[in-house]
Amino acid sequence: MDKYVYWHLPGFCLFKNLNQILINLMKSYPDCFNEGYRIGSVYGTFPGAIWNGGRTVLGFTPKGDIERILKLYNSNNVPVRFTWTSPLIEEKHLTDTYCNLIMRLADNGQNQVLVNTPILEEYLKTNYPNFKYISSTTKRITTQERLLEELEKDYFMVVLDYDMNHDEEVLKSLEPMAERVEILVDEICFPGCPKRTEHYKDESRKQLEYEVSAPFPCPNKKDIRCFDDCKKRPAFISNTEIKDYISRGFQNFKLVGRGLPQQMVEDSYIYYLVKEDKQEFIRERIHKAMDDIRKAMAQQMRR
Repeated sequence: MDKYVYWHLPGFCLFKNLNQILINLMKSYPDCFNEGYRIGSVYGTFPGAIWNGGRTVLGFTPKGDIERILKLYNSNNVPVRFTWTSPLIEEKHLTDTYCNLIMRLADNGQNQVLVNTPILEEYLKTNYPNFKYISSTTKRITTQERLLEELEKDYFMVVLDYDMNHDEEVLKSLEPMAERVEILVDEICFPGCPKRTEHYKDESRKQLEYEVSAPFPCPNKKDIRCFDDCKKRPAFISNTEIKDYISRGFQNFKLVGRGLPQQMVEDSYIYYLVKEDKQEFIRERIHKAMDDIRKAMAQQMRR
């Protein structure tokens, strides 16, 4: 394969152990993974960061833990990508101590930021020019004209709105710049969801107010999620179809997972990244490594 294919994975904090195991397995058993596949980034947020968008993630991460998590990925040449996509950011939020601390600690030329709001984007590019900036799917760019205009800007990449995943006219127009387009292959939301933008705003409001008690009336809400749900969505791109996208020049593919069960995320990793005849072997290795981590944590707690 002349060019690598890059996969952008969810939950650099929430799924830290799973992601670390995957990185190690791709090193130890390269022949088990599809040829030319690489981890392009791990996206998400440190809990409690008010610039975060897409999903509410409350909590707090101490400075030492932030540094250790950044090192975990960056030492393996995996960029950490921050989801600074809240549409509710105002000027008063720009000097937030915690978010700026995170940016300073990650300011090493390796890492990336997903952006949505112009006021935050301008602030970040001015104060942290060493990051690569990516136009987020949360912008809901749903026309070919607006999409092509977005690609004319100085973004490292633009994430395609999943409603256009199979729009042949749009995909054809993107081929000359396909290496700068990221495609979300397994979105679980409804196609053309009329409440998607409103839902993003609600998640961001909860992030700003540290409040999650009022659930959003999502028409797509289910008590239990599984990877098979993704496969039933019109926007889903199968393993077989991926090959066609790659042949057309697309190199960057994103997997969902923020706010979803780890089992679902594991299933997506195995489905897309692992050769079919090696999937059970890799799954067994993942489960063994997770058990080892749990045992080590239990021993530490007993000391």
